Amino acid sequence: MTNPPDFKRRTLVKALAASTLIPLLGSNLIGCSNSSNNSNNADGVSSVPADFNHGVASGDPLTDRVILWTRVTPTEEGQVLVQWEVAEDADFTNVIGQGEGMTSADVDYTVKVDAEGLQPGSSYYYRFTTGDKTSPTGRTRTLPQGTVAAASFAVVSCANYPAGFFNVYREIAGQDVDAVLHLGDYLYEYAANGYASERAEEFGRVVEPANEIVSLSDYRTRYALYRSDADLQAAHGTHPFIIVWDDHEIANDSWENGAQNHNPDTEGSYAERRMAAIQAWYEWLPVRPPSTMEDIIYRRFQYGDLLDLLMLDTRHVGRDEQLQYSDFATAGIIDVDSVRTALTDRTRSILGSEQLGWLREQLNQSTARWQVLGQQVLMSRYQIPSPLLEALDPGLSPDLDLGKGTAALLAAVGAKNKAPEDRTPEEQALLDSAIPYNLDAWDGYTSERDEILAFAKQLDSKLVVLAGDTHNAWTSQLRTAEGDVAGVEFGCTSVSSPGFDGASLLGPSNAALFGPLVVGLIDDLNYANLVGRGYLHIAFSGDNVTATHRFVSTVDSTDYTENAAAARSFVVDRADMLLS
Repeated sequence: MTNPPDFKRRTLVKALAASTLIPLLGSNLIGCSNSSNNSNNADGVSSVPADFNHGVASGDPLTDRVILWTRVTPTEEGQVLVQWEVAEDADFTNVIGQGEGMTSADVDYTVKVDAEGLQPGSSYYYRFTTGDKTSPTGRTRTLPQGTVAAASFAVVSCANYPAGFFNVYREIAGQDVDAVLHLGDYLYEYAANGYASERAEEFGRVVEPANEIVSLSDYRTRYALYRSDADLQAAHGTHPFIIVWDDHEIANDSWENGAQNHNPDTEGSYAERRMAAIQAWYEWLPVRPPSTMEDIIYRRFQYGDLLDLLMLDTRHVGRDEQLQYSDFATAGIIDVDSVRTALTDRTRSILGSEQLGWLREQLNQSTARWQVLGQQVLMSRYQIPSPLLEALDPGLSPDLDLGKGTAALLAAVGAKNKAPEDRTPEEQALLDSAIPYNLDAWDGYTSERDEILAFAKQLDSKLVVLAGDTHNAWTSQLRTAEGDVAGVEFGCTSVSSPGFDGASLLGPSNAALFGPLVVGLIDDLNYANLVGRGYLHIAFSGDNVTATHRFVSTVDSTDYTENAAAARSFVVDRADMLLS
């Protein structure tokens, strides 16, 4: 991982004290010259009893170190002394690192260790102790170095506790991958009666606190609930995670200075809410704390000469406010020309100028076989006829019309399948009305998207883009504005959040039918699954990438199986970067 430049513009409010950045426990790495002699030794400080109720985790691996995490639950207020160990074997007969330190309510009793002095491309085991209590044993892995023949990942996003069980995490815990890439929406901010909570009581998964989370205490309580889940603990305890946030870690459809799901009149300052959410995120997740108070999470992970993984923040650090179709519509009819004019505004950014410059620099410097972007929202073009949007967008009309939307979709697909000379004027006009389906994605920031793809094409980057956010599975060919192949994109489905199948207007049956129709309509879209919950398994070799959308049979019960029949694989040859 490389540190981004020192961007003072994005510093957090000074009211956040230094203690909000999780202090790393002291290390005593046996046989390592750079080790400290437990400078944070807590001898003589009283420690209250505690237990390990939230499992262990690791993340942000480098070639010589990895972040180790746990959280202790004290029986009373006070500080807790925690020891940690790293070993080459699960029995801890060959301990190669150890240390101890104090944690307290200042950081919600979370613990982080930056375990140094490790060997590249190696697996390790770790655990924590406090008093007579010992945590579960975790397994982690460092980044490889030099010539690397292969690497594989499980890619996930959008885990909604009340929407269903985390069977996907359980499935991932049993896989052999180098790391889990979490693309955000690790949790959701809604109240107990909010989004996707219709069956929460039946599932025994009613969220805490019951209110929408706004304060630091709220966010901490919600993280504690999520991290109590046994399936999530299993995944964290088995693989290192590389994580970025999306919007729901703060509030729905957020941007740099606000969010759709934030009302300052009733919920106070968005800046204060944002600070609280970010603090809790750093406390509860195995992410390396920044050296300053900045909210910068974009960073690079190098898998030797095989791939450079560039994790981005398309949500909070530099995003301009999203466009809304309701601002371009009269009586539910969209002014297509006005939308297109607004989308050509070159000043609109989804990354912010500093992050965009950092990304260009990383792509320019990369000599790896593959350049991989791990980020939140779909980069591909998803253009659909405006009548389809008008029928199905709740922001345009309170009276959604499935029949009208289906008719528009079928008409558009029918017209698309005809040669241009065989289309009627009405059919051509329908196709010509196509505009972006989702203005919250890169489609709402077209100039910046086109700039990045053109730059990658110019460099002959072998670009693989990973996305989450939508709760559906997608595979697309990435092209420049001129139509040249620039890479591929794989959008993973959700862990439990409902996709199009959960939309009240569609339902599972209609969503299953819509998927193939949408593929037939949208240029460069090769695959869409609008009904399944699961993850993306992606494997890299020097010459090709194999990406497989994998699904579980249900999230409505812990009695599940892998839905092997629904799996779909794609292979990308490095020579031409075409999907097959």
